[in-house]
Amino acid sequence: MSASSETTELVEATGRFRVYLGAAAGVGKTIAMLNEGQRRRQRGTDVVIGFVECHGRSRTEELLDGLELIPRRVVEHRGTRFEEMDLDAVLTRSPELVLVDELAHTNVIGSGRNEKRWQDVIECLEAGIDVITTVNIQHLESIADAVERITKVNIRERVPDWVLRRANQIELVDSSPEQLRRRLLHGNIFPTEKVPQALANFFRTDNLAALRELALRFLADETDVKLLNHSRWRQSLDLWETSERILVAVTTAPGTDSIVRRASRMAARIKADLQVLHVVTGGHPRPFGNDQLIDLRQLAADVGAEWNQVRADDPAQALIDFARSHQITQIVVGSSVRSRHQELLHGGSFARRISRLAADSAIDVHIIARRDSVIGPNQCVDGADES
Repeated sequence: MSASSETTELVEATGRFRVYLGAAAGVGKTIAMLNEGQRRRQRGTDVVIGFVECHGRSRTEELLDGLELIPRRVVEHRGTRFEEMDLDAVLTRSPELVLVDELAHTNVIGSGRNEKRWQDVIECLEAGIDVITTVNIQHLESIADAVERITKVNIRERVPDWVLRRANQIELVDSSPEQLRRRLLHGNIFPTEKVPQALANFFRTDNLAALRELALRFLADETDVKLLNHSRWRQSLDLWETSERILVAVTTAPGTDSIVRRASRMAARIKADLQVLHVVTGGHPRPFGNDQLIDLRQLAADVGAEWNQVRADDPAQALIDFARSHQITQIVVGSSVRSRHQELLHGGSFARRISRLAADSAIDVHIIARRDSVIGPNQCVDGADES
């Protein structure tokens, strides 16, 4: 079998993927998903509901009428009963289209083989089943830390960027901050007893406006990427060669994860490739299982970057050498964590030395402030967040 025929079979065997994206809970993502499911059913598509959370809202429940519901898997965890999507039941039923709410949801331990619902969705797609799902912008890995700084709320459930970028279509379900706050006051998003706290915290007008802006920017970036890829396909590749390549230097210093996410957003906005480089120094290799490095490698994968690791006695020179050999046009580094006294002893900060060396190679350098967590241990987004 030729490579082209294998590729064709793989494409044909993979389901189509549609995402309804919202700035916050209550914009109407679940309703939009169910409306589309009903339209498809009326056109003769075999549609089932893998998981939908109605949160007791009558309007949402009415849209379930006529759609087949796959029975949920019931599990007990620490004395509490939970219901989760039964992935195996969906795969066995093998519909043309499955509706799966709350893409960022973390599955209860013991409910299946996957930790995250987005992993369940990927399995459905790889089985050739079309999927329509919902997600809020705060759950996107590259954006979550920015949302935490804006809202002062911990974003525990996250979806890797590459999952959304795999979607064939992302549709924004939009709502103004004022309209969302009215819906909240009328009891259409959270139970009445939770409304005052939500209005005073996550659902403040300035927070909602910022979340809406993040969602609009992300969608605009994704639309630009698809347009550019389409143009590349129709034109000579020589006319569409990528002109910008970004390299972000990482260490195990606190706040490095925020630098990677910031670099990812920069790369997305200018349609640049993103490389991550960790330089190992010293005579003895560091343990490969270093938890911080493992987390950084995973983060790099989640935001669509390529991980690289080299050994060198001079990290700054190694970074520049790597940049030159990989035609890097921009370098992103974190601000120094050394005291002024330490910088004087070591001949200046790492960022300053990189800037001097990069200038000789005509490479731009961005120095990003390191940000430690601003979230209290007990702050989180309420679980009833998809509608």
